[in-house]
Amino acid sequence: MISRRGFLKALGGGAAALAALAGYAVAEPLLRLQTKRYALTPPDWTPGLKLRVAVLTDIHACEPWMPIDRIEAICRAANALEPDVICLLGDYVSGMRFATGNVEPDAWAQALSLLRAPLGVHAVLGNHDWLEDPLAEASGIPVARRALEKVGIPVYSNSAVRLEKDGRPFWLAGLEDQIAPPGPSAPARRHKGRDDLPGTLKQVVDDAPVILMAHEPDIFPQVPDRVSLTLSGHTHGGQVRLFGYAPVVPSRFGNRYAYGHVVEGGRNLIVSGGLGCSMLPVRFGSPPEINLIELG
Repeated sequence: MISRRGFLKALGGGAAALAALAGYAVAEPLLRLQTKRYALTPPDWTPGLKLRVAVLTDIHACEPWMPIDRIEAICRAANALEPDVICLLGDYVSGMRFATGNVEPDAWAQALSLLRAPLGVHAVLGNHDWLEDPLAEASGIPVARRALEKVGIPVYSNSAVRLEKDGRPFWLAGLEDQIAPPGPSAPARRHKGRDDLPGTLKQVVDDAPVILMAHEPDIFPQVPDRVSLTLSGHTHGGQVRLFGYAPVVPSRFGNRYAYGHVVEGGRNLIVSGGLGCSMLPVRFGSPPEINLIELG
């Protein structure tokens, strides 16, 4: 297999080089899987609390780009990292138009049930889980949520839970999606989104550190110092990254929150590049990834 550098050097070769480059971009989401690791101690983190967090996001289950056996392999790879807790950040459903077949929610949820961690597997929903479900707006409960809960994976919709490791507590909070249809009870001025950051954080009743799961990273400027770490996906790292820059990022902030560890005003955000594809079945310079975050 030729390296990405080799492809770039070969660009001067004309049509053959461009064809090879396109082939690599299509193969990358199917064949590659990396573990991207981060290690940090956020401000006011509890001394002695050492936490290994695995993050999986943007699976976008469909044939042939993210079939069941691929999801199962990803789950086995995540388990092998021996995380304390696993966070699923949404977009289990595919919006791919270049797919040969659907993967039903019960099937991909059953595959995700292979995930194992001492402090559990915890999930939020993403925009595709809402927008690709024609009944979700009326019912308020997308089929993706029902599928996850059916296999025992809790789904956080503006809610929080207090967990402990070695007697040291922390909070795991999850926002509902920021692009989902707002629902009948939303204020008239609201055009999209079901997220409620203030309401979610009101459920945190002590000073233990907070990890916030939010599918889209655009909420980050509003996240207070009280939150130790925000975890997001959605962007796919731009899905195509050239020299560390993504030409297209589905965020109103562009490349500001496209990918990786972002620190602003002492607040920490980690944006995963995710696992699947959206719109087009290509990745280049942004291979599918599992994140392992070591806190403390």
